Amino acid sequence: MAVGNPTRKPHRRLYTEAERERRDRSVWTVVQGVLAPAQFLVCAVSAVLVVRFLMTGEGYGAATVSVLVKTGFLYLIMVTGAIWEKEVFGQYLFAPAFFWEDVVSFGVIALHTAYLWGLFTVSMTPEGLMWLALVAYAAYALNAAQFLLKLRAAHLDADARRDEVTA
Repeated sequence: MAVGNPTRKPHRRLYTEAERERRDRSVWTVVQGVLAPAQFLVCAVSAVLVVRFLMTGEGYGAATVSVLVKTGFLYLIMVTGAIWEKEVFGQYLFAPAFFWEDVVSFGVIALHTAYLWGLFTVSMTPEGLMWLALVAYAAYALNAAQFLLKLRAAHLDADARRDEVTA
């Protein structure tokens, strides 16, 4: 006889069986798996260049290009992620399983877009732009942590499914 906590809520699955199958078959799952670490690497390099500029006043051009590349990765991963969400959950964004990740993603996009606006309208100083980039990167780090936690939840969910099948 199994002993458990009778007051514990039943485990809500991250994916239904059909969603999990669609996720596993989707080319967009692979695309996200490649773009996410690439974006993280680009962000890390860019953050170093941005901080270098803020500390020394040198390398503004390199820092600016790096923020533009990072922003391009962000837009690309958002578009491909929306396609993935549509394929797996039947809606482009705000599927219940990824609602809060999508909400924070829009905040991250807003900050990166504000950077672009400030850059192209010349309405911000170089220092202001670089501080905005760092705020955008902090928000991105929070969002990346959300997705890593969701990935962990998916692995735990898969483990629970295997345990149910073998029990």
